[in-house]
Amino acid sequence: MTVISIQNPDDPRIAAYRDIKERDLTGRDGLFIAEGAIVVRQLAGPLSLATPRGLLLAENRIDGLSDVTAALEGRAPVYVASQAVLDSIAGFALHRGILGLGERPPRHDLDAVAPPTDEAAVVLAASGIGNHDNMGALFRNAAGFGANAVVLDERCCDPFYRKAIRVSAGAVLRTPTAYASSVGDMVVRLERQGFEVIALTPTAEERLADLKPAPRTAVLVGSEGPGLDPSVIARCRAVSIPMAAGFDSLNVATAAAIALHHVRTGRSPER
Repeated sequence: MTVISIQNPDDPRIAAYRDIKERDLTGRDGLFIAEGAIVVRQLAGPLSLATPRGLLLAENRIDGLSDVTAALEGRAPVYVASQAVLDSIAGFALHRGILGLGERPPRHDLDAVAPPTDEAAVVLAASGIGNHDNMGALFRNAAGFGANAVVLDERCCDPFYRKAIRVSAGAVLRTPTAYASSVGDMVVRLERQGFEVIALTPTAEERLADLKPAPRTAVLVGSEGPGLDPSVIARCRAVSIPMAAGFDSLNVATAAAIALHHVRTGRSPER
């Protein structure tokens, strides 16, 4: 693999990597930054739905990422810089010394990513998730428990924000994702696709442990604090995860993980 040495932080070839934190806030016109070895391996790997556009490494990281640089041969340039130059490019001390540049996949609606209606499937749906740590954890849980897709409404934060990608361990890059204009539209589209929508809420009388999952089940979670709107809960099958005295709910990503595990393991073998 041909590695391009960068000596000057102002080199125009690495402009997309410059001032990462500030650019995180303004967007990158369809591009995103992938940080760390685990994430760039996902970006360069065969399961990635995103397109790799480049790799910028500290000099001491080249040998350890030979598999990634080989995978990018003929697909994207690989740049290398001293740690000092790399820190100047990023705008902060980049201890991991590994930055990938990718192009996000097109935005799809549910019809484009849902499995055929005659197939069993599990979908994680989210409304109003504004915290990037939670967003990344939701995607990691979805990938870990084999969800077929993640669906987000317009009030969710961007899953391709650098921190969300990192927290997801790269799952954002390989998980089919659909976008809905609102949580109401999301529920309608899921129902049209044959999904039973399970709304997680601490106020529900039905316990998750008692739920017999349908062949096609969507687990719907809302933002921490306000949770899901009562009108949305009323339309769905509301279930709760009972808490010990003094607590009313779990972190949204934790609750989603428990629900996904239950749905995946609770279906009968023929499903």
